[in-house]
Amino acid sequence: MSGRPTSWAFPYFDAPGGVVALAHRGFSLSGLENSMAAFAGAVDLGFGYVETDAHATRDGVAVALHDASLDRTTDAHGLVAELPWAKVREARIGGVEPVPLLEDVLGTWPDLRVNIDVKAASGAVPVAEAVARTGAWDRVCVTSFSRARRRATLTALGRAVATSAATGEVAAFVGAARLRSARLARCALADVQALQVPVRQGPVTVVDRSTVAAAHRAGRQVHVWTINAVDHMHQLLDLGVDGLVTDRAELLEKVLRARGVW
Repeated sequence: MSGRPTSWAFPYFDAPGGVVALAHRGFSLSGLENSMAAFAGAVDLGFGYVETDAHATRDGVAVALHDASLDRTTDAHGLVAELPWAKVREARIGGVEPVPLLEDVLGTWPDLRVNIDVKAASGAVPVAEAVARTGAWDRVCVTSFSRARRRATLTALGRAVATSAATGEVAAFVGAARLRSARLARCALADVQALQVPVRQGPVTVVDRSTVAAAHRAGRQVHVWTINAVDHMHQLLDLGVDGLVTDRAELLEKVLRARGVW
């Protein structure tokens, strides 16, 4: 077992039923991803976890938004990092929903656990400030494809929170698992408590029985994204994964109810 705190030491991972069920960018079948309406939809279904993304505006305000620009999901245009909050707040997701402050996502539902993907280096300090202002340390998981961004956010937080692996750490872990080296697997995941990964990355299989077992031996959880088919959900849960990220929260809820772990 790694000398660093394992997944089980962080309240974030205390999922009812033992499965971390994450509503990807909230729950909306009408294209309103990362809106307060989408997060409310997940909560209304009974989800205790949502996944979101974070960027910072030019004046250092953390917003819940996946893309670097407003163009795809809203009726406005421009890079978030180049716009002040006063402009970003005027944009409407799908033409109807405002871009939410990360602080509002964290503060509106004080028991909701929020997986935060920090999308740009400029977001590190604003994300940390939003977490601190809402006292949400025990119910966030800070992640990024970039190890440097994740570490910068943790440095700004100044205290330990749950984290998941960056791309390079995932690659090192999968290599170690294939070599059946428990020591190298633990080293690859020394700074994190979870792997949040796709089943495959290009030609590489990331999630199978051997990698799940290797992560568990290292005391780390495995959460898989983005799983939208019922059969695939069952297959992965049968492999022993600890969490699923889905756009189809209503389907995952039914799957977990059927398995008696909702």
